[in-house]
Amino acid sequence: MELRTLRYFVAVAEELHFGRAAARLHMSQPPLSRAIRRLETEVGAPLFDRNPAGVTLTEVGTVFLDEARDLLDRSDRMRVRVAAAAGTATLTVGILGDSTDPDVLRLAAAYRRRHPQVEVTVRETDLTDPTCGLPAGLVDVALTRAPFDTTGLTVRELRADPVGALLRADDPLARHDGLTPADLADRRWFRFPEGTDPLWSAYWSAGRLREGPVVRTVQECRQAVLWNGTVGMTLVGHEPTEGLTVVPLTGMPASRAVVAWPDGDPNPLVRAFVRSAVAAFWGPGGS
Repeated sequence: MELRTLRYFVAVAEELHFGRAAARLHMSQPPLSRAIRRLETEVGAPLFDRNPAGVTLTEVGTVFLDEARDLLDRSDRMRVRVAAAAGTATLTVGILGDSTDPDVLRLAAAYRRRHPQVEVTVRETDLTDPTCGLPAGLVDVALTRAPFDTTGLTVRELRADPVGALLRADDPLARHDGLTPADLADRRWFRFPEGTDPLWSAYWSAGRLREGPVVRTVQECRQAVLWNGTVGMTLVGHEPTEGLTVVPLTGMPASRAVVAWPDGDPNPLVRAFVRSAVAAFWGPGGS
């Protein structure tokens, strides 16, 4: 039983869809299906119930998933310890904008407990680079937000956060319980510099070309609103600066927190980090 096949199985079990799992693994669906069929033959029982909408785990598949995850985790921990003994256990993590997110803090504590021998360097990037330097090889893995150009990158969603309009507290629209992008159509918005990823810029401007001050950081966004009465989007869960308020926006897709890394089979340090990130964001106490 190969570790690669176990990773195939875990991807299908988590996605509950062969097509999505194949896309996540950067392979076509037929060889993935054949690999799972061979695994079921080796196990001696079906691992999935198949249906037109996707798949569900059988009782045997549920037990097998726990064992497969444990085996993969132990394999990665062994490789991490070997890398540490060889003096190569270093990981550079890119974080977009705000490293004080409670789930990021939870992840840091959990990863440090599990892999104390790994030296982690954090590169915090501003809002003009949602890839956190991944394409340039500046980081090994990134905690960031979609959407952005994912060419050459693998992306895993961690959390979806509702967004709202960031307004001055004395703005007439601040009295509303909810707003739509159309309610803000005639207002100046903060915007990102020319050359910023167009998918990223379009999302944070609610899909329209905007006029307004150019910003690069979360604090600059807040100051643009505070000083100029500019408006813009932010996460509903973010605590605004004094003098500002956030009104929920309807008709806008949630902002997706993601973990991203270069395409291909990641090294054990990155795999361990991704597994810890998923547990921190979706496990007990996660958002």
